[in-house]
Amino acid sequence: MANAAALLPEQWVSIEQAAQLLGAAKDNVYSWPEYQGLPRHRAGRLSKIEMSEGNEWVRAGGADEGKNQQSGGVA
Repeated sequence: MANAAALLPEQWVSIEQAAQLLGAAKDNVYSWPEYQGLPRHRAGRLSKIEMSEGNEWVRAGGADEGKNQQSGGVA
């Protein structure tokens, strides 16, 4: 029998939803794809994040303010 989690469709969230789930400021989450490497997928003007990719990014320390900062980045 297949794993139940494998049968569920991938969940996509907006930047606003990701900010709420992470307890972070929306402006910070908007800057993370550019300055911190958060995986983001664009559909026209909309940006979406796959929850599995976002979770992996956070676990790898992607949201760490001292990691991967480029000059001019938003902390």
